[in-house]
Amino acid sequence: MGAALFYHLTRSPAEALVPSLIGKSRAAGWRVELRGTGADRMAALDELLWQAEGFLPHGLAGGAHDALQPVLLTTGGAGVGADCLIALDGAAVDAAECAPAQRVCIVFDGNDPAAVEGARAQWRALTGAGVSAEYWSEAAGKWERKA
Repeated sequence: MGAALFYHLTRSPAEALVPSLIGKSRAAGWRVELRGTGADRMAALDELLWQAEGFLPHGLAGGAHDALQPVLLTTGGAGVGADCLIALDGAAVDAAECAPAQRVCIVFDGNDPAAVEGARAQWRALTGAGVSAEYWSEAAGKWERKA
């Protein structure tokens, strides 16, 4: 069962972290699902990834070649069988999705009380279902594992 890593953003936006998470996942040979909650947000991330340093090949869900995409941007659980699932903006992650994944990354805005509470609820649900979890914070200016 893959571990769930919670990334508590306090200094930078998700757009600064996501390309790094995708790059590391792709370097490990993993297929990635980047899951958000809105089509407009995913379209903006699509543009960001096209312009990212080092280019990150990807596609928006709903295309003819979704199953071939190394990184697929989705809204909601598309069930794409990714090795790494990166969830943004409170996108739901079920404990059953963690079992086949190598890693699940839950990225949340630490400056938004609702996002923090949502991440806490996800932590409780996932760890309560037996998923191993880690908490990472950038509060000190660099990413540090806190729990």
